[in-house]
Amino acid sequence: MDTTPHETKSPNPGDRPIVSYSIVELNQKYSEGTLNPTAAVTSCLEAIEALDPTIGAWQAVYKEEAQEAAAIASAEFEAGRRKGPFHGIPFALKDIVEVEGKLTAAGCAEWSERRSKVTAEIAQRLIAAGGILIGKTKTVEFAFGGWGTNQRMGTPHNPWDPKVARTPGGSSSGSGAAVASGMIPCAIGTDTGGSVRLPAAFCGIVGLKTTEGLLPTNGIVPLSHTLDTPGPMARTVTDVALMFEALCSESENLDLSVEIAGMRIGSLSDEERIGIEAAQLDAYDRSLDQLADLGAEIIQFRPAKPFEEMKEAAGVIVTAEGYFHHGPLMDDPESLVDENVRPRFQAGADISSAQYVGALLQRDSDREVFSLAMQGIDALVTPTTPMLPQRLTETDELLTPARFTRAINYLSMCGTSVPSGVSNEGLPTSLQIACVGGNEAICLRISAAYERARGALPAPPLFA
Repeated sequence: MDTTPHETKSPNPGDRPIVSYSIVELNQKYSEGTLNPTAAVTSCLEAIEALDPTIGAWQAVYKEEAQEAAAIASAEFEAGRRKGPFHGIPFALKDIVEVEGKLTAAGCAEWSERRSKVTAEIAQRLIAAGGILIGKTKTVEFAFGGWGTNQRMGTPHNPWDPKVARTPGGSSSGSGAAVASGMIPCAIGTDTGGSVRLPAAFCGIVGLKTTEGLLPTNGIVPLSHTLDTPGPMARTVTDVALMFEALCSESENLDLSVEIAGMRIGSLSDEERIGIEAAQLDAYDRSLDQLADLGAEIIQFRPAKPFEEMKEAAGVIVTAEGYFHHGPLMDDPESLVDENVRPRFQAGADISSAQYVGALLQRDSDREVFSLAMQGIDALVTPTTPMLPQRLTETDELLTPARFTRAINYLSMCGTSVPSGVSNEGLPTSLQIACVGGNEAICLRISAAYERARGALPAPPLFA
């Protein structure tokens, strides 16, 4: 991949802290010999020590192991042995990704002493690429929730509001908050109905939902085995792309410098715009104008089935499969589980086998219809969420912010969430860019072009 820093430069001039560097900038410093992995890891650990008592994004920090891995990487650099652009890069894993010998609670207090017997393949790939694992980040219990809340294990503080606790987005809540606040340059999340893109949206970073089956899920605690997908999270599109290449078994040879003039991009119909908060809708319309200025043709797209209906259809599959995997624990009245999450799983007991199989067959049919409708359209663009980060005290746990994201999982598409601006309240807005499954390269190319056109955005107030 061309690692030329196409992303927008940081708005902070002068001598910036190391934790503010992107993956691309870390690579530049490593190549120049002005920085080594030991210094990068030290800066992350110092940022975690300073900020995490406020943000609470981390489930576990592997300080000594990270320092040892950094020392090895620094020695390799001194000897001229570079494995590639992810070598020496600090990263985090969502705490449903197994690491042999480490605690993996999956956000569940009942599992707080559970140790992993295997290491997930995606973790193995990042470590093999030279990545340095700093630790595990918090998650919604068993990844079943879009707001990012966790009643028993703690809800990360959204770094965009120092005073008011707001939704960090879920289920990869800790990954979103840790990356946004500058404690780590990148992290792994998982996405079943938006769980990479929702925290990316609420925390003002970039997240990539990969096509189901593209990346291995072995060693990841399941929620929905037919919909679960791991994905990278970082502060720029270029960094997400670099992480994606490290995750893939074969190089994608991504070129994010290619312009998007002539591409056809689908936008929301008038009916689908109803119910979107004004600030989010204004940011969405500005984004469409920016894409048009880049030479893309914007076409109003009306799916055969409304996004809300696809959201509900996906919910049937997730709930049925989630109950299959975790039902006994949820049915035990004495188990230490999140009482907001327990009924989400228990609803799966009422889904019959006929309803479940019918939902899978309907999904196949809907994917076929949608794929035909998308012929000649390169991407579909929506707001990632209908709303901005909400006050935790006002969050309705019976609802979900996944109106636009779940449909992308349901349709086996890939998609990014990219920051689209900052509202007058000082909260991030976001844009979802989705493509037919297997077209991550096109999705990332459009996202990178949009990011360049959008320009620099401020860091959140709680930034290391």
